[in-house]
Amino acid sequence: MVFKYIQDIRDYQILFLSLFLVLGIGTRDWTLRPEWIAVIIVTCLSTQWLLSLVIGWLTKFIDQEQETNDKGQITNLRSPLITALGLSLLLRADHWTTMVFAAVVAIASKFVFKIGDKHFFNPANFGIISALILTPDAWVSPGQWGEDWWYGLLFAGTGGLILKKVGRWDTTAAFLGAYAVLEAIRNFYLGWTWDVYCHRLMSGSLLLFALFMVTDPRSIPNARMARVVWAICIAILTFILRNYFFLSTAVFWALFTLAPLTVLLDVIWEAPRFGWSGESNYKQKITTNYS
Repeated sequence: MVFKYIQDIRDYQILFLSLFLVLGIGTRDWTLRPEWIAVIIVTCLSTQWLLSLVIGWLTKFIDQEQETNDKGQITNLRSPLITALGLSLLLRADHWTTMVFAAVVAIASKFVFKIGDKHFFNPANFGIISALILTPDAWVSPGQWGEDWWYGLLFAGTGGLILKKVGRWDTTAAFLGAYAVLEAIRNFYLGWTWDVYCHRLMSGSLLLFALFMVTDPRSIPNARMARVVWAICIAILTFILRNYFFLSTAVFWALFTLAPLTVLLDVIWEAPRFGWSGESNYKQKITTNYS
């Protein structure tokens, strides 16, 4: 079985996100052009490579002792590839230049908005919101997956596999649980039937967000209690923005708005930072700095 040959958890993410992209284009009749996907991927990889070189070069002048550690370092391209696939799945635009802009700022956010060696914005989410704010032709279509039940099962199954390996299931459970309770209370208060409630929760984009974006272990709080508090806050803000400000893209705005809260929560609840492939959270600062 192919899974036994996969050593890095991010390879699962790349595999599954690529599968979702193929399914979306093939079964949902998306208008996303294949050449635009290629442009997004190339832009993300190129930006990661270029900024890693620049930061590495500057670091040698700031800390001469780090030069030995920087030698032979291979820029990790898994992370920007995941960001590229996330942008391809969620963001839409009328012009390819908008997609390039979103890809560049998404990767750049990891190098700019960071405390110590940790960035606190989810790169794909930052690129999406930046494109929505700063360009005239970008949009996100939360209902692009429809309400087919088998999409939900696919997302839950693949996302559950990754969350089990990463150990961040608590974040998804807290977000979906809190949001589901809030929607249930509102549904009961308004006297709506429960099929309306199910309709509001059966969203492919909502599940993708809950399973693959809000659980990014490199940008979310380190401690479990901090992650639970953070996820519940995102659920509450999502509920408010969606039902009282009528934002269909409420989940993305909520994550963007509350991302800096990660810094405070990491101070309140101290815990080691997550490291891919079992790497040490503190001893491997140099090798994880650009992931």
